Amino acid sequence: MPRIRRHNLPPHLLDHLLDRVSRRNISADQLGLMANWLRTEPEVPGGPWFKKFPGMTVCGEGELIKTFLQPGQVAAGKELS
Repeated sequence: MPRIRRHNLPPHLLDHLLDRVSRRNISADQLGLMANWLRTEPEVPGGPWFKKFPGMTVCGEGELIKTFLQPGQVAAGKELS
C-alpha cells in the first residue's frame, strides 16, 4: 500500500490544496493535526480514501492528498482510522 507523498507535488495540485485551505477556512490547528498524522507515514489504499479530523476531512487518492472538506461535506472512498 502506498504512503502519502509529501514532497514534489504537482504545482496545480498544491495550488488547489492551498485554495481549499483558504476558501474553506481550514484552521492552523486542523492543519497541525493533519501534520502530526502525516508524520506517522500512514499507509493509504491505491484508490480514493479519506481521513476525518474534528474540523475537516482530508480526501486523497493513492499517494496524493486531493482536497479538504468542511464538516458536513460528504467524502468518498475508504475511511481511514
